[in-house]
Amino acid sequence: MYTIKEVAEMLDISEHTLRFWAKNDLFPFLGRDKNNVRQFSENDLGWVKIVKCLRSVGVDGKSVKRYVDLCIEGDSTIKERYQIIMDTKAKALAQMEELKKQLELLDYKEQFYLNLIQNNLEDSWNPMNKKAVV
Repeated sequence: MYTIKEVAEMLDISEHTLRFWAKNDLFPFLGRDKNNVRQFSENDLGWVKIVKCLRSVGVDGKSVKRYVDLCIEGDSTIKERYQIIMDTKAKALAQMEELKKQLELLDYKEQFYLNLIQNNLEDSWNPMNKKAVV
């Protein structure tokens, strides 16, 4: 069994976020110890991981709750859960493509600045370095 602090460290999630998710019933079988402190089992870690995954791709809290509720409802909801996962995957792939474009630009700028540094050049692209024509 793990405490919120341990889970937060293991899965790189803030304790505040875990408490918020727990209060919103995103971990349906979360237990508590004799001091009423939340205790996460290995099974609960699986719930935390999927919630983190969905949220990190941008799935809103209400939709994550719907996914959790469908899981609890059982096998009759497998097709709907599958569709949620497929929609989320498509969104993640689109985000990845956008990030690839951003990385390409950053790679270009990295090489641009490296060239300036290595050759002791002025940044002619920087508008601040252009002389005003009067």
